[in-house]
Amino acid sequence: MIDTLPVLAQTDLSSLDTFLQMLVGGLALGTIYALLAMGFVLIFKATQVINFAHGALVAIGAFFVAIVVLDFEIPGRWMPGAPEWLTWSLAAALGVVAGGLIGLLLERLFIRPMVGEPLFQIAILTVGLDIVLRTIVDDIAGLDGRPLADPWGIATARFGNVTIPHTQLVQFGVVLFLMIVVALFFRSRTGIAMRATAWDQEAARAQGIKVGRIFGISWFLGALLAGVAGVFASIFPRAAGVSSATAFVAFGAFPAIILGGLDSVVGAVVGGLIIGLAESAASIYLVQFSSVLGSGFSAIIGYVIMLLVLLIRPYGLFGTEEIRRV
Repeated sequence: MIDTLPVLAQTDLSSLDTFLQMLVGGLALGTIYALLAMGFVLIFKATQVINFAHGALVAIGAFFVAIVVLDFEIPGRWMPGAPEWLTWSLAAALGVVAGGLIGLLLERLFIRPMVGEPLFQIAILTVGLDIVLRTIVDDIAGLDGRPLADPWGIATARFGNVTIPHTQLVQFGVVLFLMIVVALFFRSRTGIAMRATAWDQEAARAQGIKVGRIFGISWFLGALLAGVAGVFASIFPRAAGVSSATAFVAFGAFPAIILGGLDSVVGAVVGGLIIGLAESAASIYLVQFSSVLGSGFSAIIGYVIMLLVLLIRPYGLFGTEEIRRV
């Protein structure tokens, strides 16, 4: 679990300010989970592969941003006098694209040769990829991690008695933009081809759709979205840098993925927001029951909600129900 809120100045649990602060923190966490869930669902819809290496892609995307910003200073070295927020944003875009290319490479080298094999074997392969990739990130980044040197630092804005870090304001704008882009993508020719591939790979191939190309695009987009989520999970107020531990944010997103439905992008967004708000609320309103529930109860509240929903809707809130004749 990652922290959902800055430290609250108002401790009155019945106050409106406390509720609004909880709401902001929950939406901030929920949008990170939504990005992770969208990337996971994109890969699953196109390839039917449950990607257990998604957490490693989170860390890799954020790690590439740290490299581009601090080590290569691209494009800052070529833009003297440019606003820091602009050069950092361009560097972050290059970093997450590089992370997307890693996802594309993984699909081409390890996943595509496994096409036709049992899905269980491919899932186990992604577990191995996750371990290897996280170990590489850990060795290069070190135990203390790598800072991302974002231009907003610990700056915050106040709206009444509610405090919102500048990084979260930027996060809300970026996530909204990416959601719109993903929605428009599915209306494009490539997006329609991806939807057709998700529905029936053999029929899509018979219609001339290059299924292998669709697989690669899905992994690229999934890794790119994971990298963006990793960036916002690695800066204030949740962390001070990226390390292999950044990958663990994906564990919080798994309930959102299952809750929304494995094959629904809309469900991924809704599930991410629900789980984020639930964790945020639990970390504030259930803290008084920590002696009974345990101090880390907010970390598992998402899984509790997921299990309760699955008892009623086994395919998730927006998942496609599979009907089989017996």
